[in-house]
Amino acid sequence: MGGPVWRVGERAFDCAERTLVVGILNVTPDSFSDGGRFLDRAAAVAHATRMVDDGADILDVGGESTRPGSNAVSVDEELERVRPVIERLAELHPAIPISIDTRKASVAAEALAAGATIVNDVSGGADPDMFDVVRERDAAVVLMHMRGEPKTMQEAPRYDDVVGEVHEYLRQRIETAELAGIDPERIAIDPGIGFGKDLEHNLEMMRRVDALLDLGRPVLVGPSRKRFLGTILDVPEDDRVEGTIGAVVWLVSRGAHLVRVHDVKEVVRAVRVADAIARAGG
Repeated sequence: MGGPVWRVGERAFDCAERTLVVGILNVTPDSFSDGGRFLDRAAAVAHATRMVDDGADILDVGGESTRPGSNAVSVDEELERVRPVIERLAELHPAIPISIDTRKASVAAEALAAGATIVNDVSGGADPDMFDVVRERDAAVVLMHMRGEPKTMQEAPRYDDVVGEVHEYLRQRIETAELAGIDPERIAIDPGIGFGKDLEHNLEMMRRVDALLDLGRPVLVGPSRKRFLGTILDVPEDDRVEGTIGAVVWLVSRGAHLVRVHDVKEVVRAVRVADAIARAGG
């Protein structure tokens, strides 16, 4: 199985080698699964350290919930949540890349100055200043597909061909980022599971996630504890680890390069097995 190179800071991840696991750290009071648990800075840093010990390759820090129905927060509030956590994590774990999960260029700039090296933008670069920030800081970026805004994105989303439309959107965003001067090898993409997509859209997107591979960039997918798992299993957010693992193993088998998850230890173990099978004899 082949895969592209993703340049993050001074590192170059060869996505042909293995699937990377991104650990989620939400320093928010209202994220859908763990809202409020890690709003305290010490608790956030301790949880991130556990994820590193459990095998996380990257830490993704977010200070604004993007769950369905969520409201935006101010730049100042978002920075107050994420900046001190990023600074401390960069000191404690200098070998682990830190991603800032934000739609705001001004937040991205401050987070990169604090020690982050990746911008994870669920809006795909909608802020007109975002690509300038990424280029000027020589940061890596994850461009995600989302239809609408978090507040309203789940209000009867419609597609004629969800995979084809997501593919075309991401192709255009890659092109726009490159035209803005961003190194193509610093770009990754995310189909946005749960972002402006209903159950059938999510399942179809995951079933055919390999359709994104011809874009030539690392594919990151975030199925962790999402609503579609609750619909299938009829269990609450904190009881979806097995469902998450099932989705992750499928995604690995279809060529996804990175998975973004809450339950790092369990997923790392599952991914190691899935990678061993997928790459056997390769």
